[in-house]
Amino acid sequence: MVAATAVVITVLATTNVWNPFPQLWSWINASGPIAPNTRWQQSLGGSPQSVAIAGDAVIVEYRTSVEAYGLTAAVKLWSSDADWAAVAGKGANAVVVTGRLLTKGYQVLDPATGAVRRADTGASAVWTYQDAIVDLSCSGGDECRLTAWDPRSGKQLWTVSAGSLGFVLDAANPDLPDTRRLISGDVDDDVAGPPALPGLLGLPHDGEIRVIDTAGGRLVQTIRPARDQRVAVVGGRVLTVTGTAEDGTCYYGVTGGDPVGGRVVWRRDGLNLRTADNGSNCEQEHDPAGGYNVVLGVDPYGREVLINGYDGRNLWYGDKESSVLTVDDTYAVIRKGDSVRGYSFTKDKVVWRQDGRAEAGAALTPYAAIVASKGRVTALAPGSGAVRADVRTEAKVFAVGPDGMILVVGREMAYVPFA
Repeated sequence: MVAATAVVITVLATTNVWNPFPQLWSWINASGPIAPNTRWQQSLGGSPQSVAIAGDAVIVEYRTSVEAYGLTAAVKLWSSDADWAAVAGKGANAVVVTGRLLTKGYQVLDPATGAVRRADTGASAVWTYQDAIVDLSCSGGDECRLTAWDPRSGKQLWTVSAGSLGFVLDAANPDLPDTRRLISGDVDDDVAGPPALPGLLGLPHDGEIRVIDTAGGRLVQTIRPARDQRVAVVGGRVLTVTGTAEDGTCYYGVTGGDPVGGRVVWRRDGLNLRTADNGSNCEQEHDPAGGYNVVLGVDPYGREVLINGYDGRNLWYGDKESSVLTVDDTYAVIRKGDSVRGYSFTKDKVVWRQDGRAEAGAALTPYAAIVASKGRVTALAPGSGAVRADVRTEAKVFAVGPDGMILVVGREMAYVPFA
């Protein structure tokens, strides 16, 4: 009987008398709520590359386009063709920067309307920060200039010659020699939004690193690391990690130098910043782990330590059972056993604790500490641990704003407001 019914339905569909399959497919794909207590849920036109909150707008980046939705009710505001998009500025001063791959230039758009506020036709690479848009323009690869702009007004803040860099840096936020952000796999890498412009930027090219002072826009040092060294520009210092292979293992040393004059400010022997994979060849292929001005190291006894990149001070020193999940300039989230703890550098103590989260990862944003484990996401006030949201969901956290967070799973996006 079932087989006969299937044959009849197939015949009716193929003869255009009646076709149930589109409705059936729509029913199969009908999305349920991806989390409880959402303010809204919105179906997207594809799987997003990134999602960001810019003022009162939610910016969704796809592979070849970008679109914006209102944060209050997910009303679609505008859409535009683009190969990449990034948010610069903060709050009401936020803007959206978009561009095309293999094409010079970019546009700065108003997040609420999509209107072009400023357009550039010569830059090959752009970095977006809370307080600046920094672009790199090169003329035939022979002469490059690094220029900083105010995100909202478009006023030029400074410009400096960066020498010959060619076209090794392109599109939005290409990697620079700084810290490698620690973050949970259940949270998007850019969940915290754009960072503040650091005091120093390092521009890599052909084995050299050119260090730019961003306060006034000037080149302060050019470094060529030795074969056994890796350089990272962190916390207003130039960190040089040296790995020496002896006795079948690697011995590490780290110095923090002042780029003006090259003076060594601090030195730590035996500190492993995890710049090399396990092994005895000491080949350093990674930036130091950490966040912003803080670096994560491991001492010779296997204990993790968080260090201020500016002066080399210990901010936190763990035991062998503790591991750092994420860190920024003010807080760290540390796992020990089945508990996850928030640690304040200013108070020098644990300020909150979540038990029963042995498998959880974490991320820190300006507005909430995110603790994420399979099937559960918790947003906490970073300084006190007050629960701002706690939801059962399989979704990934893509963005966190002052009043809530954006969750995404597949082609569904939802906004969870904070309590």
